[in-house]
Amino acid sequence: MPRILYIEDNPLNMKLVRKLLADMGYGIIEASDGEYGIRQALTASPDLILMDINLPDVDGLTITQRLKSDPHLRHIPVIALTANNMHGDREQCLAAGCDAYLAKPVSRLELRNVLERFLRGARS
Repeated sequence: MPRILYIEDNPLNMKLVRKLLADMGYGIIEASDGEYGIRQALTASPDLILMDINLPDVDGLTITQRLKSDPHLRHIPVIALTANNMHGDREQCLAAGCDAYLAKPVSRLELRNVLERFLRGARS
């Protein structure tokens, strides 16, 4: 079962995405801030990371840059899952190293399509 690390500080968003991922058959690893998210990525070796951009300690763009600069983590797809959906936000997320961008509130179909695109072959 592919495992997804979700770095998100909002408990309601975490609960919603946890349920969506479970319903789709994915395992979830949770982190409520960026620094803990990096530690989880290093120890849990997720197949994909969902990244909130507005985090309390270090913003998600900076965390993404740090993940993508680590030779042990750079292969893991990072998907921005953010309420930042103004003109230019998608481009900013992609420029920081995110592999894709999803705006909140995310639909089940959008999330499923992105996960399937990046996790093709990871299901066992």
